[in-house]
Order: sequence, then structure tokens, then C-alpha cells
Amino acid sequence: MTDVSIEKAGTHDVSGAHGHDSHGALHVENLKLGMWLFLASEVVLFTVLIASFVVWRVENNELVKEIHENTGVWLVTLNTFLLLSSSFSMVMGLRAIQLGNPSGLIRWIGLTAILGVAFIALQAVEYTILANEGITLYSSTFGMRFYAPTAFHGAHVIGGVIWALLVILAARRGEYSSRNYIGVELFGLYWHFVDVVWILLFTVIYLI
Repeated sequence: MTDVSIEKAGTHDVSGAHGHDSHGALHVENLKLGMWLFLASEVVLFTVLIASFVVWRVENNELVKEIHENTGVWLVTLNTFLLLSSSFSMVMGLRAIQLGNPSGLIRWIGLTAILGVAFIALQAVEYTILANEGITLYSSTFGMRFYAPTAFHGAHVIGGVIWALLVILAARRGEYSSRNYIGVELFGLYWHFVDVVWILLFTVIYLI
């Protein structure tokens, strides 16, 4: 092969590599855009639910305060702490794979899933306490407006736990590395969104 041929071949390899990198980067950006659009649609749904509760509470604030005094908010406060802690473990999991540590990713995302399950379990305990107080979905106007946003959020947490398990399975198969972790990043966006929504719900329903 002549020097000219070698030079052309080298040029072709470099351009091909750049083309592959560009395609990969575009794919990643498209995935992120798709996730942001999905989260935007979720924002609309939660905004409607939260706004509906706020409008109702303006006229029934004393009733809400009486219910919280009877049931207490310590359990929900603990649950909030667990969910916020899960955001930290999510960040640490992403950091681990960015540093090329898949075993660290598995451990931290596993902890995230455990905290998510604990959140759902304590939410079930809270619902049981409320039911014993006679507050169910159809027994009072408070129940109708309380269960809709909190249960909808709980469904998102369950979905997040399932997603976390899928991330762990993918990590065990070696699908993530320090150069390929978009799946973990997308899960992180979703999980942080779920946490932010809960902070809003906790503030509007329990604190104000």
C-alpha cells in the first residue's frame, strides 16, 4: 500500500469514528429530550391535582388542621426523609458509574430501591391510620382530594423502584460504563422529579 493510500485509509477511519461519536451524542440528546418532554407532561398532571387540593383547602383549612392533629405528621416526615435520602443514593450511584465502578452503581441504586419500597410501605401505614379514623377515598371531601395526588405519586415511586431494579440488572450484565451511563442518567432525572413532587405535596398538604 502506498503512503497516499495509507493516508486516505487513516482519514477514512478518523472520519468514521467522528461520525459514530456524533451519532451517539445525538442519540443521547434525543433520549434526554424525550425524558424532559415526558416529565413536562407529568408536571401538568400533578399541577392540576395540587391546584385542586389548594383551592379546596382555602375553604376547609380548619378541617385539614384537625385531621392532621388527630393523625399526626411524624410518619410522613420520616417518609419524606427517606425519599430525600434516596435522591442522595441515586446521585452516588450515578457518580459511581461515571468513575467506572459498576459494583458501586449496583449498591447505591439498590439502596435507592430499598428506600423507595420503605416509602411505599410507610405510605400504606399512613393510609391505614387514616382509614381507621374514617377517612377513605369516598367517605369525605378531604379523602377524595388527599388520596388522588398522594396515591398518584405513590404509583410513580413504585414505577421508579421497578426502573431501579432494571438498572441494576443492566449493570450486572455490564451494559454501563464510565462512557455509557445514559440509562442511569435518565433514571436519575425521573427519580429526582418524583422527589421534588413529593416535597411540594408534603408542603401543601401537611405543612401549610
